[in-house]
Amino acid sequence: MSSSVLEVRRGAYRDSVSLMQVSRAVSAVDGVGQALVAMATELNLDLLEGLGFERPSAAGPNDMLVAVHAEDDDALRRGLARLEEALNAPAAAGGDIASGTPPRTVRTAAAASDATLALVSVPGPNAFAEAVDALDSGLHVMVFSDNVPLAEEIRLKDLGAERGLLVMGPDCGTAVVGGVGLGFANTVRPGPVGIVAASGTGSQEFMCLLHAAGSGISHCLGVGGRDLSEAVGGRSTRQALAVLDADPATELIVVVSKPPAPAVAAEIARYAATLSTPVQLALLGAGRDDLTAAAAKALAALGVEHGGWPSWRPAQAHPARPGALRGLFCGGTLCDEAMVIASATLGPIASNIPLEPAWALPPGLRAPGHLMIDFGDDTLTAGRPHPMIDPGLRLARLADELADPETGVVLLDVVIGPGAHDDPATGIADVLRAAGPDRPHVVVSLCGTDEDAQGLDAQARTLTAAGAEVYLSNAEAARRAVSLVGGSGPEPRTEPRTEPRTEDGTDHGIENGTEHGTEHGAEHVIEHGTADRDDRAAGTEGTHA
Repeated sequence: MSSSVLEVRRGAYRDSVSLMQVSRAVSAVDGVGQALVAMATELNLDLLEGLGFERPSAAGPNDMLVAVHAEDDDALRRGLARLEEALNAPAAAGGDIASGTPPRTVRTAAAASDATLALVSVPGPNAFAEAVDALDSGLHVMVFSDNVPLAEEIRLKDLGAERGLLVMGPDCGTAVVGGVGLGFANTVRPGPVGIVAASGTGSQEFMCLLHAAGSGISHCLGVGGRDLSEAVGGRSTRQALAVLDADPATELIVVVSKPPAPAVAAEIARYAATLSTPVQLALLGAGRDDLTAAAAKALAALGVEHGGWPSWRPAQAHPARPGALRGLFCGGTLCDEAMVIASATLGPIASNIPLEPAWALPPGLRAPGHLMIDFGDDTLTAGRPHPMIDPGLRLARLADELADPETGVVLLDVVIGPGAHDDPATGIADVLRAAGPDRPHVVVSLCGTDEDAQGLDAQARTLTAAGAEVYLSNAEAARRAVSLVGGSGPEPRTEPRTEPRTEDGTDHGIENGTEHGTEHGAEHVIEHGTADRDDRAAGTEGTHA
Protein backbone atom coordinates (compact mmCIF):
# COMPACT_ATOMS: atom_id res chain seq x y z
CA MET A 1 0.00 0.00 0.00
CA SER A 2 1.39 3.39 -0.97
CA SER A 3 2.46 5.86 1.69
CA SER A 4 3.15 9.59 1.64
CA VAL A 5 4.10 12.48 3.89
CA LEU A 6 3.88 16.27 3.71
CA GLU A 7 5.79 18.46 6.16
CA VAL A 8 6.19 22.21 6.45
CA ARG A 9 9.40 23.14 8.28
CA ARG A 10 8.94 26.71 9.44
CA GLY A 11 11.91 29.04 8.98
CA ALA A 12 14.17 26.26 7.63
CA TYR A 13 15.67 28.13 4.68
CA ARG A 14 17.99 26.49 2.14
CA ASP A 15 19.01 27.72 -1.29
CA SER A 16 17.28 26.32 -4.35
CA VAL A 17 20.35 24.58 -5.78
CA SER A 18 21.00 22.55 -2.63
CA LEU A 19 17.31 21.63 -2.32
CA MET A 20 17.22 20.47 -5.95
CA GLN A 21 20.04 18.08 -5.09
CA VAL A 22 18.25 16.92 -1.92
CA SER A 23 15.07 16.24 -3.93
CA ARG A 24 17.08 14.18 -6.40
CA ALA A 25 18.75 12.20 -3.60
CA VAL A 26 15.39 11.33 -2.02
CA SER A 27 13.80 10.48 -5.40
CA ALA A 28 16.65 8.04 -6.07
CA VAL A 29 15.73 5.88 -3.05
CA ASP A 30 14.28 2.54 -4.15
CA GLY A 31 10.51 2.60 -3.72
CA VAL A 32 10.17 6.39 -3.66
CA GLY A 33 8.00 7.55 -6.53
CA GLN A 34 8.08 11.32 -6.15
CA ALA A 35 9.84 13.74 -3.83
CA LEU A 36 9.73 17.51 -3.57
CA VAL A 37 12.00 19.33 -1.11
CA ALA A 38 11.72 23.05 -1.78
CA MET A 39 10.93 26.41 -0.29
CA ALA A 40 7.21 27.22 -0.19
CA THR A 41 7.17 29.76 -3.01
CA GLU A 42 4.03 30.10 -5.13
CA LEU A 43 5.63 28.11 -7.93
CA ASN A 44 6.59 25.27 -5.60
CA LEU A 45 3.16 25.28 -3.93
CA ASP A 46 1.61 24.90 -7.38
CA LEU A 47 4.01 22.05 -8.11
CA LEU A 48 3.06 20.45 -4.78
CA GLU A 49 -0.61 20.46 -5.81
CA GLY A 50 0.38 18.94 -9.13
CA LEU A 51 1.89 16.02 -7.22
CA GLY A 52 -1.46 15.42 -5.55
CA PHE A 53 -0.80 17.07 -2.17
CA GLU A 54 -3.09 19.61 -0.56
CA ARG A 55 -1.64 23.11 -0.36
CA PRO A 56 -0.69 23.77 3.29
CA SER A 57 -2.09 26.85 4.98
CA ALA A 58 0.15 29.75 6.00
CA ALA A 59 3.24 28.32 4.30
CA GLY A 60 5.52 31.04 2.92
CA PRO A 61 8.81 31.41 1.03
CA ASN A 62 10.86 31.12 4.24
CA ASP A 63 9.35 27.69 5.02
CA MET A 64 10.61 24.39 3.64
CA LEU A 65 8.25 21.88 2.02
CA VAL A 66 8.96 18.16 2.31
CA ALA A 67 6.63 15.99 0.22
CA VAL A 68 7.32 12.32 -0.50
CA HIS A 69 5.24 9.63 -2.23
CA ALA A 70 6.47 6.04 -1.75
CA GLU A 71 5.23 2.56 -2.57
CA ASP A 72 5.01 1.49 1.10
CA ASP A 73 5.87 2.54 4.65
CA ASP A 74 9.32 1.01 4.53
CA ALA A 75 10.26 2.92 1.37
CA LEU A 76 8.92 6.11 2.95
CA ARG A 77 11.07 5.58 6.05
CA ARG A 78 14.14 5.06 3.89
CA GLY A 79 13.31 8.14 1.84
CA LEU A 80 12.97 10.31 4.94
CA ALA A 81 16.21 8.92 6.34
CA ARG A 82 17.95 9.87 3.09
CA LEU A 83 16.35 13.30 3.36
CA GLU A 84 17.86 13.95 6.78
CA GLU A 85 21.21 12.63 5.65
CA ALA A 86 21.24 14.97 2.65
CA LEU A 87 20.05 17.99 4.63
CA ASN A 88 22.63 17.43 7.36
CA ALA A 89 25.57 16.70 5.07
CA PRO A 90 28.40 19.12 5.87
CA ALA A 91 28.84 21.88 3.32
CA ALA A 92 32.14 23.48 2.44
CA ALA A 93 32.42 26.67 4.45
CA GLY A 94 33.71 29.84 2.84
CA GLY A 95 35.70 32.73 4.26
CA ASP A 96 36.11 32.85 8.02
CA ILE A 97 32.56 31.94 9.02
CA ALA A 98 32.84 29.62 12.00
CA SER A 99 30.67 26.58 12.45
CA GLY A 100 27.44 27.18 14.29
CA THR A 101 24.36 29.22 13.44
CA PRO A 102 24.64 30.30 9.80
CA PRO A 103 24.20 33.98 8.95
CA ARG A 104 20.67 34.98 8.00
CA THR A 105 21.55 37.68 5.45
CA VAL A 106 24.21 38.37 2.85
CA ARG A 107 25.26 41.45 4.78
CA THR A 108 25.94 39.51 8.00
CA ALA A 109 27.73 36.78 6.05
CA ALA A 110 29.95 39.37 4.38
CA ALA A 111 30.79 40.98 7.71
CA ALA A 112 31.84 37.61 9.16
CA SER A 113 34.16 36.60 6.30
CA ASP A 114 36.83 37.83 3.93
CA ALA A 115 34.82 36.78 0.87
CA THR A 116 34.87 38.99 -2.22
CA LEU A 117 32.07 37.24 -4.14
CA ALA A 118 28.50 36.32 -3.21
CA LEU A 119 26.48 33.66 -5.03
CA VAL A 120 22.74 34.33 -4.94
CA SER A 121 20.49 31.33 -5.51
CA VAL A 122 16.96 32.14 -4.38
CA PRO A 123 13.61 32.33 -6.22
CA GLY A 124 13.80 34.97 -8.95
CA PRO A 125 11.38 37.44 -7.31
CA ASN A 126 13.62 37.51 -4.20
CA ALA A 127 16.99 37.70 -5.94
CA PHE A 128 17.17 41.46 -6.43
CA ALA A 129 17.14 42.29 -2.73
CA GLU A 130 19.82 39.71 -1.92
CA ALA A 131 22.03 40.90 -4.79
CA VAL A 132 21.71 44.53 -3.71
CA ASP A 133 22.68 43.45 -0.18
CA ALA A 134 25.81 41.85 -1.64
CA LEU A 135 26.72 44.95 -3.65
CA ASP A 136 26.13 47.19 -0.63
CA SER A 137 28.56 44.93 1.27
CA GLY A 138 31.26 45.49 -1.36
CA LEU A 139 30.95 42.06 -2.96
CA HIS A 140 30.94 41.02 -6.57
CA VAL A 141 27.83 38.92 -7.11
CA MET A 142 26.85 35.92 -9.18
CA VAL A 143 23.06 35.64 -9.52
CA PHE A 144 22.31 31.99 -10.29
CA SER A 145 18.55 32.65 -9.98
CA ASP A 146 16.47 32.81 -13.14
CA ASN A 147 13.08 34.47 -13.71
CA VAL A 148 14.46 37.81 -12.47
CA PRO A 149 12.59 40.75 -14.07
CA LEU A 150 14.54 42.50 -16.82
CA ALA A 151 14.29 45.92 -15.18
CA GLU A 152 15.83 44.50 -12.00
CA GLU A 153 18.71 42.98 -13.98
CA ILE A 154 19.49 46.34 -15.57
CA ARG A 155 19.31 48.14 -12.22
CA LEU A 156 21.61 45.57 -10.58
CA LYS A 157 24.22 45.92 -13.30
CA ASP A 158 24.11 49.70 -13.12
CA LEU A 159 24.52 49.56 -9.32
CA GLY A 160 27.47 47.20 -9.74
CA ALA A 161 29.14 49.48 -12.27
CA GLU A 162 28.70 52.48 -9.95
CA ARG A 163 30.52 50.56 -7.19
CA GLY A 164 33.17 49.01 -9.45
CA LEU A 165 31.69 45.54 -8.83
CA LEU A 166 30.86 42.82 -11.35
CA VAL A 167 27.33 41.43 -11.51
CA MET A 168 27.31 37.97 -13.11
CA GLY A 169 23.77 37.10 -14.13
CA PRO A 170 20.88 36.88 -13.42
CA ASP A 171 20.45 33.38 -14.82
CA CYS A 172 24.20 32.88 -14.65
CA GLY A 173 24.54 29.12 -14.48
CA THR A 174 28.29 28.81 -14.95
CA ALA A 175 31.43 30.54 -13.72
CA VAL A 176 34.97 29.51 -12.85
CA VAL A 177 36.83 32.00 -10.66
CA GLY A 178 40.40 31.26 -9.69
CA GLY A 179 39.94 27.59 -10.53
CA VAL A 180 36.75 27.23 -8.46
CA GLY A 181 33.64 26.22 -10.36
CA LEU A 182 30.38 27.94 -9.45
CA GLY A 183 26.97 26.60 -10.48
CA PHE A 184 27.31 24.13 -13.34
CA ALA A 185 30.96 23.97 -14.33
CA ASN A 186 33.68 21.55 -15.38
CA THR A 187 37.02 20.62 -13.89
CA VAL A 188 39.56 22.05 -16.31
CA ARG A 189 43.25 22.79 -16.10
CA PRO A 190 44.47 26.36 -15.60
CA GLY A 191 45.59 28.12 -18.73
CA PRO A 192 45.84 31.39 -20.63
CA VAL A 193 42.28 31.81 -21.92
CA GLY A 194 39.81 34.03 -20.09
CA ILE A 195 36.15 33.47 -21.01
CA VAL A 196 33.34 36.00 -20.84
CA ALA A 197 30.19 33.91 -21.04
CA ALA A 198 26.70 35.05 -21.98
CA SER A 199 26.01 31.35 -22.18
CA GLY A 200 26.29 28.61 -19.57
CA THR A 201 26.61 25.37 -21.51
CA GLY A 202 28.29 27.24 -24.36
CA SER A 203 31.11 28.25 -22.04
CA GLN A 204 31.27 24.71 -20.66
CA GLU A 205 31.57 23.32 -24.18
CA PHE A 206 34.31 25.82 -25.00
CA MET A 207 36.39 25.17 -21.87
CA CYS A 208 36.06 21.39 -22.30
CA LEU A 209 37.33 21.61 -25.88
CA LEU A 210 40.30 23.69 -24.72
CA HIS A 211 41.01 21.13 -21.99
CA ALA A 212 40.83 18.23 -24.45
CA ALA A 213 43.46 19.97 -26.58
CA GLY A 214 45.80 20.39 -23.59
CA SER A 215 45.10 24.06 -22.89
CA GLY A 216 43.06 25.67 -20.10
CA ILE A 217 41.44 28.80 -18.70
CA SER A 218 42.33 31.57 -16.26
CA HIS A 219 38.71 32.45 -15.38
CA CYS A 220 35.25 32.07 -16.84
CA LEU A 221 33.07 35.04 -15.93
CA GLY A 222 29.39 34.47 -16.66
CA VAL A 223 27.26 37.51 -17.41
CA GLY A 224 23.79 35.99 -17.88
CA GLY A 225 22.00 34.95 -21.04
CA ARG A 226 20.33 38.35 -21.58
CA ASP A 227 23.43 40.50 -21.23
CA LEU A 228 24.00 40.83 -24.99
CA SER A 229 20.33 41.57 -25.67
CA GLU A 230 19.37 45.00 -26.93
CA ALA A 231 17.73 45.85 -23.60
CA VAL A 232 20.70 45.02 -21.36
CA GLY A 233 23.29 46.25 -23.86
CA GLY A 234 26.30 44.20 -22.75
CA ARG A 235 26.66 45.97 -19.41
CA SER A 236 28.35 43.08 -17.61
CA THR A 237 30.22 41.91 -20.70
CA ARG A 238 32.15 45.19 -20.83
CA GLN A 239 32.99 44.96 -17.13
CA ALA A 240 34.09 41.32 -17.41
CA LEU A 241 36.29 42.19 -20.39
CA ALA A 242 37.96 44.91 -18.34
CA VAL A 243 38.52 42.51 -15.41
CA LEU A 244 40.19 39.90 -17.62
CA ASP A 245 42.20 42.55 -19.48
CA ALA A 246 43.77 43.50 -16.14
CA ASP A 247 44.59 39.88 -15.28
CA PRO A 248 48.25 39.02 -16.05
CA ALA A 249 47.42 35.30 -16.34
CA THR A 250 45.03 35.93 -19.26
CA GLU A 251 46.67 36.01 -22.70
CA LEU A 252 43.51 35.73 -24.80
CA ILE A 253 39.91 36.66 -23.97
CA VAL A 254 37.03 34.85 -25.68
CA VAL A 255 33.44 36.11 -25.51
CA VAL A 256 31.05 33.15 -25.83
CA SER A 257 27.38 33.84 -26.49
CA LYS A 258 24.22 32.51 -28.01
CA PRO A 259 23.02 34.71 -30.90
CA PRO A 260 23.37 38.34 -29.65
CA ALA A 261 21.64 41.54 -30.69
CA PRO A 262 23.67 42.72 -33.72
CA ALA A 263 24.07 46.31 -32.52
CA VAL A 264 25.26 45.14 -29.09
CA ALA A 265 27.73 42.70 -30.66
CA ALA A 266 29.14 45.54 -32.77
CA GLU A 267 29.51 47.76 -29.71
CA ILE A 268 31.29 44.99 -27.77
CA ALA A 269 33.67 44.51 -30.70
CA ARG A 270 34.49 48.23 -30.68
CA TYR A 271 35.10 48.18 -26.92
CA ALA A 272 37.23 45.02 -27.15
CA ALA A 273 39.48 46.69 -29.69
CA THR A 274 40.52 49.25 -27.06
CA LEU A 275 41.90 46.60 -24.67
CA SER A 276 45.51 45.48 -24.40
CA THR A 277 44.62 41.76 -24.38
CA PRO A 278 43.50 40.17 -27.68
CA VAL A 279 39.77 39.44 -27.74
CA GLN A 280 38.05 36.76 -29.81
CA LEU A 281 34.27 36.91 -30.32
CA ALA A 282 32.65 33.47 -30.41
CA LEU A 283 29.07 34.56 -31.07
CA LEU A 284 26.71 31.90 -32.39
CA GLY A 285 24.42 32.58 -35.32
CA ALA A 286 23.87 31.97 -38.99
CA GLY A 287 27.02 32.69 -40.98
CA ARG A 288 29.23 32.51 -37.88
CA ASP A 289 31.58 29.79 -36.74
CA ASP A 290 30.35 27.22 -34.27
CA LEU A 291 32.00 26.78 -30.86
CA THR A 292 34.24 23.96 -32.08
CA ALA A 293 35.65 26.17 -34.83
CA ALA A 294 36.01 28.99 -32.30
CA ALA A 295 37.97 26.74 -29.95
CA ALA A 296 40.25 25.66 -32.79
CA LYS A 297 40.92 29.31 -33.66
CA ALA A 298 41.69 30.17 -30.05
CA LEU A 299 44.16 27.30 -29.86
CA ALA A 300 45.79 28.39 -33.12
CA ALA A 301 46.11 31.94 -31.81
CA LEU A 302 47.95 30.53 -28.79
CA GLY A 303 50.15 28.29 -30.91
CA VAL A 304 48.59 25.09 -29.50
CA GLU A 305 48.33 22.19 -31.92
CA HIS A 306 45.63 19.56 -31.60
CA GLY A 307 44.69 16.51 -33.61
CA GLY A 308 40.90 16.73 -33.46
CA TRP A 309 38.22 16.01 -30.91
CA PRO A 310 37.41 12.76 -29.12
CA SER A 311 34.49 10.64 -30.26
CA TRP A 312 33.24 7.23 -29.24
CA ARG A 313 31.14 4.81 -31.31
CA PRO A 314 29.46 1.52 -30.51
CA ALA A 315 31.04 -1.72 -31.66
CA GLN A 316 28.05 -2.39 -33.91
CA ALA A 317 26.64 0.44 -35.99
CA HIS A 318 22.93 1.07 -35.56
CA PRO A 319 21.02 1.06 -38.85
CA ALA A 320 19.82 4.43 -40.06
CA ARG A 321 16.15 4.93 -40.86
CA PRO A 322 14.27 7.75 -42.55
CA GLY A 323 12.45 10.28 -40.47
CA ALA A 324 12.70 13.54 -38.57
CA LEU A 325 15.54 14.87 -36.45
CA ARG A 326 14.49 15.27 -32.81
CA GLY A 327 16.89 17.13 -30.49
CA LEU A 328 16.41 16.95 -26.70
CA PHE A 329 18.80 19.28 -24.87
CA CYS A 330 19.65 20.33 -21.33
CA GLY A 331 21.81 23.23 -22.55
CA GLY A 332 20.17 26.15 -24.34
CA THR A 333 23.29 27.25 -26.18
CA LEU A 334 24.05 23.69 -27.30
CA CYS A 335 20.48 23.54 -28.61
CA ASP A 336 20.94 26.89 -30.38
CA GLU A 337 24.17 25.73 -31.99
CA ALA A 338 22.62 22.47 -33.16
CA MET A 339 19.63 24.32 -34.65
CA VAL A 340 21.85 26.76 -36.54
CA ILE A 341 23.80 23.84 -38.03
CA ALA A 342 20.76 21.67 -38.78
CA SER A 343 18.52 24.40 -40.21
CA ALA A 344 21.16 25.37 -42.76
CA THR A 345 20.62 21.97 -44.39
CA LEU A 346 17.23 20.74 -43.23
CA GLY A 347 15.28 23.99 -43.17
CA PRO A 348 13.00 25.06 -40.31
CA ILE A 349 13.58 23.43 -36.92
CA ALA A 350 10.62 23.82 -34.55
CA SER A 351 11.64 24.66 -30.99
CA ASN A 352 10.63 26.21 -27.68
CA ILE A 353 13.63 28.55 -28.20
CA PRO A 354 13.19 29.02 -31.96
CA LEU A 355 15.71 30.68 -34.23
CA GLU A 356 12.77 32.34 -36.00
CA PRO A 357 9.43 33.27 -34.41
CA ALA A 358 7.52 31.27 -37.02
CA TRP A 359 9.35 28.12 -35.91
CA ALA A 360 8.01 28.17 -32.34
CA LEU A 361 6.61 24.94 -30.93
CA PRO A 362 3.04 25.04 -29.57
CA PRO A 363 2.57 24.87 -25.77
CA GLY A 364 2.52 21.08 -25.72
CA LEU A 365 5.97 21.01 -27.42
CA ARG A 366 4.73 18.53 -30.04
CA ALA A 367 4.90 19.00 -33.80
CA PRO A 368 5.56 16.95 -36.93
CA GLY A 369 8.94 17.18 -38.62
CA HIS A 370 12.27 18.33 -37.24
CA LEU A 371 12.27 19.81 -33.74
CA MET A 372 14.63 20.58 -30.87
CA ILE A 373 13.69 21.28 -27.25
CA ASP A 374 15.69 23.07 -24.58
CA PHE A 375 14.57 21.40 -21.34
CA GLY A 376 16.59 23.95 -19.37
CA ASP A 377 14.47 26.88 -20.58
CA ASP A 378 12.91 28.97 -17.81
CA THR A 379 9.40 27.85 -18.73
CA LEU A 380 10.35 24.20 -18.10
CA THR A 381 12.37 24.76 -14.91
CA ALA A 382 9.84 26.87 -13.01
CA GLY A 383 9.22 24.91 -9.82
CA ARG A 384 11.38 21.95 -10.82
CA PRO A 385 15.09 21.11 -10.84
CA HIS A 386 17.18 21.88 -13.91
CA PRO A 387 17.43 18.83 -16.22
CA MET A 388 21.18 18.62 -15.58
CA ILE A 389 20.22 17.79 -11.98
CA ASP A 390 16.95 15.92 -12.52
CA PRO A 391 16.71 14.44 -16.03
CA GLY A 392 13.28 12.84 -15.52
CA LEU A 393 11.27 15.11 -17.83
CA ARG A 394 13.74 14.70 -20.69
CA LEU A 395 14.03 10.94 -20.20
CA ALA A 396 10.25 10.61 -20.51
CA ARG A 397 10.31 12.60 -23.76
CA LEU A 398 13.25 10.52 -25.01
CA ALA A 399 11.19 7.35 -24.56
CA ASP A 400 8.35 8.97 -26.53
CA GLU A 401 10.61 10.03 -29.40
CA LEU A 402 12.23 6.61 -29.64
CA ALA A 403 8.76 5.05 -29.91
CA ASP A 404 7.57 7.55 -32.55
CA PRO A 405 7.71 6.00 -36.05
CA GLU A 406 8.29 9.49 -37.51
CA THR A 407 11.59 9.88 -35.62
CA GLY A 408 14.68 9.15 -37.70
CA VAL A 409 17.45 10.38 -35.40
CA VAL A 410 17.54 11.62 -31.81
CA LEU A 411 20.23 14.15 -30.87
CA LEU A 412 21.02 14.61 -27.15
CA ASP A 413 23.46 16.51 -25.01
CA VAL A 414 24.94 15.08 -21.80
CA VAL A 415 26.61 17.64 -19.55
CA ILE A 416 28.73 16.47 -16.62
CA GLY A 417 30.85 18.25 -14.03
CA PRO A 418 30.29 19.78 -10.59
CA GLY A 419 26.61 20.51 -9.94
CA ALA A 420 25.32 18.08 -12.57
CA HIS A 421 23.75 14.64 -12.08
CA ASP A 422 26.29 12.12 -10.83
CA ASP A 423 25.58 9.62 -13.64
CA PRO A 424 23.39 11.03 -16.41
CA ALA A 425 24.47 8.44 -18.98
CA THR A 426 22.97 5.47 -17.14
CA GLY A 427 19.42 6.86 -17.26
CA ILE A 428 19.73 7.49 -20.99
CA ALA A 429 21.24 4.05 -21.60
CA ASP A 430 18.35 2.39 -19.75
CA VAL A 431 15.82 4.17 -21.98
CA LEU A 432 17.75 3.22 -25.13
CA ARG A 433 17.83 -0.46 -24.16
CA ALA A 434 14.14 -0.46 -23.29
CA ALA A 435 13.33 0.94 -26.75
CA GLY A 436 14.62 -2.21 -28.42
CA PRO A 437 16.73 -2.84 -31.55
CA ASP A 438 14.40 -1.08 -33.99
CA ARG A 439 14.67 2.31 -32.31
CA PRO A 440 15.98 5.39 -34.17
CA HIS A 441 19.67 6.22 -34.33
CA VAL A 442 20.91 8.19 -31.30
CA VAL A 443 23.75 10.73 -31.38
CA VAL A 444 25.07 12.28 -28.15
CA SER A 445 27.08 15.45 -27.54
CA LEU A 446 29.05 14.80 -24.33
CA CYS A 447 30.28 17.94 -22.56
CA GLY A 448 32.87 17.24 -19.87
CA THR A 449 36.49 16.45 -19.07
CA ASP A 450 38.55 13.54 -17.84
CA GLU A 451 38.86 15.34 -14.50
CA ASP A 452 35.11 15.61 -13.85
CA ALA A 453 33.92 13.27 -11.11
CA GLN A 454 31.44 11.48 -13.40
CA GLY A 455 34.30 10.45 -15.70
CA LEU A 456 34.21 11.52 -19.35
CA ASP A 457 35.27 8.14 -20.71
CA ALA A 458 33.04 6.21 -18.30
CA GLN A 459 29.99 8.21 -19.41
CA ALA A 460 30.90 7.68 -23.07
CA ARG A 461 31.31 3.93 -22.59
CA THR A 462 27.93 3.67 -20.88
CA LEU A 463 26.27 5.42 -23.81
CA THR A 464 28.07 3.50 -26.57
CA ALA A 465 27.34 0.20 -24.83
CA ALA A 466 23.66 1.09 -25.28
CA GLY A 467 24.23 1.79 -28.99
CA ALA A 468 24.68 5.58 -29.11
CA GLU A 469 27.34 7.51 -31.03
CA VAL A 470 29.11 10.03 -28.78
CA TYR A 471 31.04 13.20 -29.68
CA LEU A 472 32.86 15.69 -27.47
CA SER A 473 32.12 18.39 -30.06
CA ASN A 474 28.49 19.44 -30.08
CA ALA A 475 28.90 20.77 -33.62
CA GLU A 476 30.28 17.45 -34.84
CA ALA A 477 27.40 15.61 -33.14
CA ALA A 478 24.87 17.92 -34.83
CA ARG A 479 26.44 17.45 -38.26
CA ARG A 480 26.48 13.69 -37.79
CA ALA A 481 22.79 13.73 -36.87
CA VAL A 482 22.01 15.86 -39.94
CA SER A 483 23.86 13.41 -42.18
CA LEU A 484 21.85 10.50 -40.77
CA VAL A 485 18.50 12.06 -41.67
CA GLY A 486 19.63 12.61 -45.24
CA GLY A 487 21.36 15.98 -45.05
CA SER A 488 24.98 16.51 -46.05
CA GLY A 489 27.51 15.93 -43.31
CA PRO A 490 30.49 13.83 -42.33
CA GLU A 491 30.35 10.08 -42.19
CA PRO A 492 32.30 8.49 -39.34
CA ARG A 493 35.91 7.68 -40.16
CA THR A 494 36.93 4.09 -40.72
CA GLU A 495 40.75 4.29 -40.60
CA PRO A 496 42.62 2.18 -38.02
CA ARG A 497 42.42 3.51 -34.48
CA THR A 498 45.27 4.12 -32.06
CA GLU A 499 43.21 3.11 -29.02
CA PRO A 500 42.16 -0.50 -28.37
CA ARG A 501 38.56 -1.51 -27.95
CA THR A 502 37.24 -2.08 -24.47
CA GLU A 503 36.42 -5.56 -23.24
CA ASP A 504 32.82 -5.19 -24.42
CA GLY A 505 34.03 -4.24 -27.89
CA THR A 506 33.23 -0.54 -27.62
CA ASP A 507 35.41 1.68 -29.78
CA HIS A 508 36.63 4.65 -27.73
CA GLY A 509 39.49 6.02 -29.72
CA ILE A 510 39.95 9.63 -30.77
CA GLU A 511 38.63 10.83 -34.10
CA ASN A 512 40.47 13.36 -36.19
CA GLY A 513 37.96 16.14 -36.69
CA THR A 514 38.17 18.90 -39.23
CA GLU A 515 40.95 21.28 -38.31
CA HIS A 516 39.95 24.90 -38.63
CA GLY A 517 42.71 27.34 -39.34
CA THR A 518 42.86 30.98 -38.30
CA GLU A 519 43.93 34.17 -39.95
CA HIS A 520 44.67 37.21 -37.86
CA GLY A 521 47.43 39.71 -38.14
CA ALA A 522 47.17 43.27 -36.89
CA GLU A 523 43.44 42.79 -36.29
CA HIS A 524 42.94 42.92 -32.51
CA VAL A 525 39.38 41.63 -32.32
CA ILE A 526 38.91 38.26 -33.99
CA GLU A 527 35.38 38.01 -35.38
CA HIS A 528 34.02 34.56 -36.25
CA GLY A 529 32.23 34.04 -39.51
CA THR A 530 31.54 36.43 -42.35
CA ALA A 531 28.64 36.76 -44.70
CA ASP A 532 30.74 35.84 -47.74
CA ARG A 533 32.57 32.87 -46.28
CA ASP A 534 32.43 29.61 -48.20
CA ASP A 535 29.75 27.17 -47.08
CA ARG A 536 31.92 24.37 -45.80
CA ALA A 537 30.52 20.88 -45.22
CA ALA A 538 28.06 21.38 -48.09
CA GLY A 539 26.33 24.32 -46.52
CA THR A 540 26.02 23.18 -42.92
CA GLU A 541 27.69 26.39 -41.75
CA GLY A 542 25.87 28.76 -44.10
CA THR A 543 22.85 30.89 -43.39
CA HIS A 544 19.51 29.21 -42.89
CA ALA A 545 16.22 30.01 -44.53
